[in-house]
Amino acid sequence: MPVDSAPVLEMLDVSKWYGAFKALDSVSVTLRAGERLVIYGPSGSGKSTLVRTVNALEAFQAGEIRVEGIALTREPASVEAIRARVGMVFQQFNLFGHLTVLDNCVLPLRLVRRLSLAEARDRAMHYLERVRIPEQAGKFPAALSGGQQQRVAIARALAMQPSLMLFDEPTSALDPEMVKEVLDVLLRLAGDGMTMALVTHEMAFARDFATRGVLMRDGRLVEDQPGDRFFADQPFPLRADR
Repeated sequence: MPVDSAPVLEMLDVSKWYGAFKALDSVSVTLRAGERLVIYGPSGSGKSTLVRTVNALEAFQAGEIRVEGIALTREPASVEAIRARVGMVFQQFNLFGHLTVLDNCVLPLRLVRRLSLAEARDRAMHYLERVRIPEQAGKFPAALSGGQQQRVAIARALAMQPSLMLFDEPTSALDPEMVKEVLDVLLRLAGDGMTMALVTHEMAFARDFATRGVLMRDGRLVEDQPGDRFFADQPFPLRADR
């Protein structure tokens, strides 16, 4: 699918400090509709911090972030508008153990999107089918494998119909045999044209997934290349981020 010219995400000279430690150092990234960005680098380079600032899970002290032209500020209305447009999947699944798989997906649709119960259930089932686990809808998370739980987390995020999906090492908490099922879901999303930014150490997968790659070191973005050139230039694997 061709990459659209409209910017979905704009980060301009974004910096973040934890006390005296500068976690992000004047990072600038523009992500356009249909692009799939892989963020790579050693442990402590700022990868997770970068994606968490986009969704206002981490505050930043300098620079600008815009999603579909909306500036991210500390105002609640701004944060709400950004989060309505950005979905995020974490290393851990963050599912509610006392709710069924279906209800985990329905809850945010009811509370945030204000859908009726029938509409929410229909939409939730659509996205459970999209990640190929509709048969698990009535089960509780504890009855699922790690890979299945992560696919539920992806379905829950997709059901909000975001413009941008962020993935922070979504396979790092999985056993090796469960990794492929999650990566297969991401490749299907790529085929659908979803705009995505992914922090990952799965380089063989990333080569097939990415339209662009960025390399981070010490909070700085030190390389930003088209996917094929990025992977040709890197001395992979940089296994320090495991």
